[in-house]
Amino acid sequence: MRLLQEQSLGLMIDVQEKLFPHMAEKENLLKMTQVLLQGLQMLGVPVVVTQQYTKGLGATIPELAGILGSFTFHEKRSFSCCDAPDIFKTLQQHERPNIIVFGIETHVCILQTTIDLIRTGFTPVVVADCTSSRKPFDREIALRRMVSEGAIITTTESLLFELTRTSESEVFRRISALVK
Repeated sequence: MRLLQEQSLGLMIDVQEKLFPHMAEKENLLKMTQVLLQGLQMLGVPVVVTQQYTKGLGATIPELAGILGSFTFHEKRSFSCCDAPDIFKTLQQHERPNIIVFGIETHVCILQTTIDLIRTGFTPVVVADCTSSRKPFDREIALRRMVSEGAIITTTESLLFELTRTSESEVFRRISALVK
């Protein structure tokens, strides 16, 4: 299955101030998530942002909030975004079957959301280099489970070029410069 811009929606899960510092390989996670967000903006792919218990875990980290500009986050307490009625309704309202999933933590909210997206008829596309957990082994096992459940696993660069589709695209040069 090929991914198309007009059929894709980003879902950034819980990249928050009190969680982010504890993630494995957080420097690479930040860099790749910045690239992904900028690339999705260039391609016109909207992004839904969630925050888990903002009062306790803080807001979306400023390094990403700055890229998003003016955005509305969706508050949640459930681990799966699909168990939060307003988030699930938002995903449905976009009418885009492919959900580009990224954020933290891979073995909790990313995993449960991905399984539920499959169950409810969406195609989750998990951007592996834009996910993390406190423990690398938890992330690795969660990614394996998502594959076994039927999710598509990809990387930032692969996804952005797939959505760009051709070097004749008006955004090709900007995407190429972004991923270098």
